Amino acid sequence: MFTGLVEEIGHVREIRQSNGGRELTIEARTVMEDLKLGDSIAVQGVCLTVVARGEDWFRVIAVEETLQKTTLGDCVIGTPVNLERALLPTTRMGGHIVQGHVDTVGTIVDLHELESSWQLWIECPLQMMRYVVPVGSIAIDGISLTVARVEEKRFMIAIIPHTWTHTTIQYRRPGDRVNLEFDILAKYVERLLQWR
Repeated sequence: MFTGLVEEIGHVREIRQSNGGRELTIEARTVMEDLKLGDSIAVQGVCLTVVARGEDWFRVIAVEETLQKTTLGDCVIGTPVNLERALLPTTRMGGHIVQGHVDTVGTIVDLHELESSWQLWIECPLQMMRYVVPVGSIAIDGISLTVARVEEKRFMIAIIPHTWTHTTIQYRRPGDRVNLEFDILAKYVERLLQWR
């Protein structure tokens, strides 16, 4: 489990094909402090398992299912990625509950700077828009964010300067695809109501 508070931006150092999946080697500093083999780590909001590590890098494997449902298949060498280690029981819960289980991929349709923030508009598959609510939580590429406005097939996020400078949002442009994870509580409520 994660909070959606990105710890650092890493970079893809190496990519290898692996039986239909991909092995990604990620350069990092902060998350390397106590990262061990078998640990869960969120890479662009995708929960993956550390299978190897060095002094300033770790390796994860994205299997076919992960590549189909996320943007990890779009990564090339040098791609910046948001990184967050799994939540400790003693950590403050500053974001929201993020599982690292991406629900779908959205597309940035507009991103522009205002005086003190940025407005980010994302188009989402229509059938998934039922999970997007004004002032609700959403994880975009693993970043815990708050929905500001909702329209039929898109929604808007206001990006504060700290989030802009400390996450991969700063590298995004209209047309880019992003990983979306909706609030787990909403999905459980929906499922429970279906069984009533």
